[in-house]
Amino acid sequence: MAGKASARRGERVPASTLPVARICVDVPLPHLDRPFDYQVSTEQDADAVPGCRVRVRFAGQLVDGYLLERVEESDYGRKLTFLDRVISPEPVLSPEVAALARAVADRYAGTLTDVLRMAVPPRHARTEAEPSPPPAPLPPAPVLPAPGSQAAGPQAAGPWAQAAEGWARYPFGPNLLDALRAGRTARAVWQALPAEDWPARLAEAATTVVSTGRGALVVVPDHRDLARLHAACAALAGPDAVVTLSADLGPAERYRRWLAVRRGSVRLVLGTRGAALAPVHDLGLVVVWDDGDDLHAEPRMPYPNVRDVLVQRAHLTGASLLVGGFARTAEAQLLVDSGWAHEVVAARETLRAVAPRVAAVGDSAWQDVKDPAARSARLPSIAFEAARAAFEENAPVLIQVPRRGYVPALACGQCRAAARCRRCAGPLALPGGTDDGVPKPAYCRWCGATEAAFRCPACGSRRLRGQVIGARRTAEELGRAFSNIPVRTSGGDEVLATVPGGRSLVVATPGAEPTAEGGYGAVLLLDGWALLGRADLRATEETLRRWMTAAALARPAGRVVVIADSSLPPVQALVRWDPVWHARQELAARTELGFPPAVRMATLDGPPDALATALEDLVLPPTGEVLGPVPLSDDEQRERALVRVSRVHGKALAEHLATLQATRSARKDPTPIRIKLDPLEVL
Repeated sequence: MAGKASARRGERVPASTLPVARICVDVPLPHLDRPFDYQVSTEQDADAVPGCRVRVRFAGQLVDGYLLERVEESDYGRKLTFLDRVISPEPVLSPEVAALARAVADRYAGTLTDVLRMAVPPRHARTEAEPSPPPAPLPPAPVLPAPGSQAAGPQAAGPWAQAAEGWARYPFGPNLLDALRAGRTARAVWQALPAEDWPARLAEAATTVVSTGRGALVVVPDHRDLARLHAACAALAGPDAVVTLSADLGPAERYRRWLAVRRGSVRLVLGTRGAALAPVHDLGLVVVWDDGDDLHAEPRMPYPNVRDVLVQRAHLTGASLLVGGFARTAEAQLLVDSGWAHEVVAARETLRAVAPRVAAVGDSAWQDVKDPAARSARLPSIAFEAARAAFEENAPVLIQVPRRGYVPALACGQCRAAARCRRCAGPLALPGGTDDGVPKPAYCRWCGATEAAFRCPACGSRRLRGQVIGARRTAEELGRAFSNIPVRTSGGDEVLATVPGGRSLVVATPGAEPTAEGGYGAVLLLDGWALLGRADLRATEETLRRWMTAAALARPAGRVVVIADSSLPPVQALVRWDPVWHARQELAARTELGFPPAVRMATLDGPPDALATALEDLVLPPTGEVLGPVPLSDDEQRERALVRVSRVHGKALAEHLATLQATRSARKDPTPIRIKLDPLEVL
């Protein structure tokens, strides 16, 4: 009797209310991507709150998980296992972030646990025990001009005077700030003017929202942009009202700042890619700057893009969305064309007053007379003239060159247009080697078809080429040409944030261009063919984005010289400083050819046998089409296939791909197949 009584006393008793906990178990297997029900004991009742970390026994092992919700009963139909323990009562997973993570996982055919690893940082127990600071006082409400006015007026004083003047240069800029101040939902695609102080403009928009008591989240590509943005936000909202989240923080400091956001101590959050899932309270505005930068693409499964995550977040929460940049992506243009977002663009008169003078090779017949070799020279005379003029004004000169390395793509040997397949418009490549002494013909990297007799549709040439010149060699060449001018390089392991004013040559790779005090007197954009000739469907869009990002660093009266044929669409867009026109052209061309974002596309990578089996098992939507598979250029043991469907069936494609992964996981297929939806690259 005594033994039975003690056994009863040791038994765990379910909680009296909401005794069932639904747990997201941290197991990476796709076929287990669903909540599991566990019992909550009376001892755990107070600590087992929705969003807390727990440990449970799963398949005979103790694994971590998150408590999603508590309910009265389970439909499992069998006896439930008790939670092993509550790791911490801290509710680290908010309902909003949990819903967003589920939506992102579904869109990209991933699992919830994969997304939650990006959303919630690892626990640091000592930091978690520390109290977060009290919420910072709200910044003062801005005094802005009425929508449609062009001047700040005497009522705008202090730092907000610059805000009124800056946004008033855009016809719908004051309307945007007025909507943010009034709490109305605003979705906008902002085209920044050349030499625009974009950190100040974003800080003004974010602080406008924070002054109403709501939260704001701004995501930028890298730490240099983050430092500039933080300085601008701290100047308006105060240093205690803003926090930055980035990967370079230590685990303790990162968790401390993240907890301050989760607990509501900070309403204005800035960060790089991982901050897109930050648990900001009462979110009123989400912003992504330079959405075309590949740093916004997550390199881990399920490979989400910041822009798409924030679009999903704005849709789920009703928050306002601002997509900004000097250039415009086809995806941002699709938001405008669909009517989901409005564009904020300056008038052409305003643009002409601040834009630098842009020249390209072949702009005029006088160029051909003065410099007959300009079309084939790497640095023609117009570039030297622009550099000398800048040095005479005691201004620095920026030279942008493509990244080091070999470009594994083919282009026309005469006009340097990208060499593409006549069947599917995919990029061509050379397999290498010979057949009986005859070089093997070019083949398409998408559909695998051979192109035995290439002929360029632009100029009719049959020659192919592919090469690139690096930044270090460029610095050496220019150092000899301008022997009395100091030369600085930025790129690779050494990236400069700023350079002083005064005469100097700054050679930078794309994305590593430092800002200059007072702006650059001249910006030279070299080797345009190497950027335009990349084997990437986004080559022209990415080239224009890199050019405009560098050219925007020039002074309003400065000169920009692009070494590329002036007849090419991205060169024309740069000369006229009209990225909107180029985005429309790009989106129309992709719609005609069946490229993203007009369609949804997925890449499937894996060994040939495993990939063939996966394609046989994949159920395609009615508009589904498979291109390939073809060998990957960097790995002959792996192949890649493309699957594309219309946007109407995009959700169905994601569901079918998730089912494919779950099926392979359930039958314990030993060979992994990597799946990426809406990839930035397709090669």
